[in-house]
Amino acid sequence: MRPRDIIQLVMVLTAILVMVYIATNPPHNAWKRAQKIRDIFGSVGSKKDQLMARESTAAILYKCGLPKKCPVNQFAFLIRSGAANVIGPKICFDGQVIMSSVKNNIGSGLNIALINVATGKVEKIGDFNMYSGDVKELLKFMKDIKPGTVVLVASYDEPATKMTDELRAMFVSLGSSMIKSVGFRDGWVFAGAVGIKQKTPFERHIKNDKAKNVYDGWPEMLEMGGCIPRRL
Repeated sequence: MRPRDIIQLVMVLTAILVMVYIATNPPHNAWKRAQKIRDIFGSVGSKKDQLMARESTAAILYKCGLPKKCPVNQFAFLIRSGAANVIGPKICFDGQVIMSSVKNNIGSGLNIALINVATGKVEKIGDFNMYSGDVKELLKFMKDIKPGTVVLVASYDEPATKMTDELRAMFVSLGSSMIKSVGFRDGWVFAGAVGIKQKTPFERHIKNDKAKNVYDGWPEMLEMGGCIPRRL
């Protein structure tokens, strides 16, 4: 048999096989199989469809990143302590970041924001070095706080070396129940107010414990958020 005859025979056999496959696998069966595969693995869809799907399943966050919306008569807030001496703290109130590394208005020690609870406006902010700073500056800052003021505090690096009994008593008067235990390189976040009649529920404290520290020489970062009433 000549080579040309062999090629023609192969072509004929191939055509026959294709016809047999089509006859035994009609298009609607192939479509069903494709549909089944798509049902199992999901349809890719357009980029717009994918984006809409992600948006519909994404968690909805409210002011200051809270998972729930605060009532009309309350303010949302979030306080995050610093992480070791590397990542700075963050204080957010009513959806506005008041203090953070990005705003370049934080420092090692205690970072404090004073809020007029009636208007929700920031009255004053300050950062106080509690390791090598002048504690008199913090004492004056605290003594000047007016009634009707919410006090938000975030620690960073070292909050307690210069902490005096007088300062601790001032924080107690603002509703703190943990300040007496805050020590060297502890983490502490706090939200209190002038004239509060009971201990604030918004306070967290974590000890600097070598056996439990997340960072080398510091405990893990603290984060606390919630809703503060407009009337104390």
